[in-house]
Amino acid sequence: MTRPTLGAVAIGRNEGERLKACLRSLVPLCARVVYVDSGSRDDSVGFARSLGVTVVELDTSVPFTAARARNAGFTALLEGGALDLVQFVDGDCRVEPGWLEAGTAAMQADPGLGLVTGWRSEIHPTATVYNQMCEVDWHRPAGPITACGGDMMVRVAAFGQIGGFDPAVIAAEDDEFCLRLGKAGWKLLRLPVQMTWHDADMTRFSQWWQRTIRNGHGFAQVGRLHPPHFRREQMRVWLYGLALPLLFLLGLFASPWISLAVTAVYTLSFIKTLKGLKGRPMAGKQAALLTLAKIPNLLGMLTYSRRRRNGDAMRIIEYK
Repeated sequence: MTRPTLGAVAIGRNEGERLKACLRSLVPLCARVVYVDSGSRDDSVGFARSLGVTVVELDTSVPFTAARARNAGFTALLEGGALDLVQFVDGDCRVEPGWLEAGTAAMQADPGLGLVTGWRSEIHPTATVYNQMCEVDWHRPAGPITACGGDMMVRVAAFGQIGGFDPAVIAAEDDEFCLRLGKAGWKLLRLPVQMTWHDADMTRFSQWWQRTIRNGHGFAQVGRLHPPHFRREQMRVWLYGLALPLLFLLGLFASPWISLAVTAVYTLSFIKTLKGLKGRPMAGKQAALLTLAKIPNLLGMLTYSRRRRNGDAMRIIEYK
């Protein structure tokens, strides 16, 4: 069998040293690499060009989204000639040696596969509780999947069939892409292979808060586009982020027992989360943040609703 041809697309905005590590992990292994820059103010563009990477600088007058960047990279990559497969990678990740070989082999073995992904891990998982939360979130079982993160190897034919990413989706755009891919009849698979190393570099509560708002925006937007996806997440946000806080406030005026009951519900949720994180570093801090997360999630969901109602542009919510 003829080995599938492979190119790579990396996207980024002010990623600095992380982007340098990303591109250095791709250039020796891919004949064609495209870097798409979303208005960086650092030396990202110059560095990419110094490696011989094709650079696409997005028009700053149009709202940036990861989806828009990946589409632009895909187009630029294929302008250099036909390809069978494209590896997408975020600019804050470096690719593990051996992943591209493993992914390509899996795609070659099964023509029905539209996408393969692998395992992503944090480079510094215990540097902060926020990094550790990312590390926990990345660890998902191998096998058939319905959605994955932005690091993925995609069949060019599958990408073209569904029209690529939706540039109006600012968060969970990878979920949205994967859901359309599955609905089009393609299979999606996570291999039990290390794929990328992510550098979250989150050191402040404010970064985590903004990232969690963005997640809530994704719950609402993608949930509306593809019901019932994210329905469970949305219901938990409405309960723990809105209904219970309102009940707690009501109890302060009506009956203290109501407020005590609400406090007990939050306590039980915290304990359940803590048990699920047993053995993980900083489990108590993680459980506390995950219990609190429903409030910024709610803000993100409400932000999406307001934007949609007013016809506003879906602009990215940055946390770095």
